Amino acid sequence: MPTEKTMNESDYAKIVKELTACGELIRTHQDEKQAALDQFDKEMERFKAGKLSQKALASSVKKVNNELSKLDRALRNDIRRVASVSSRARSMATRQAPRHIRVSMKGAA
Repeated sequence: MPTEKTMNESDYAKIVKELTACGELIRTHQDEKQAALDQFDKEMERFKAGKLSQKALASSVKKVNNELSKLDRALRNDIRRVASVSSRARSMATRQAPRHIRVSMKGAA
C-alpha cells in the first residue's frame, strides 16, 4: 500500500529557527552601523561648533570608516548565510512534492 510523504517538522523548525537568528543578526549589525553613523554625526556637530579639533576629527574619521567597513563585511556574511539557509529550506520543501497516486477498484497504484 502506498504512503504519502511526510515532512520532518523538527528539522524544518530548526532551519526556520536558524533563519530567524540570521535575520536578527542582520538587524543587530544594521543597528550597530546606524549607531556608529549617529556618533560620527555628533562629532561633526562638535567640530562645527569648535569644540573638537581637526586632528581629532581626522582620527575619528579613520576609526569610523574602519568600523563601518567591518560592519559591512559582517552584513554581507550574514546575507550569504541567510541565502544558504533559505536554500536548504527550499530544497527540503521541494523534496515534499506530492507523488501522483491513483486509486481504482483494484487498489492504489
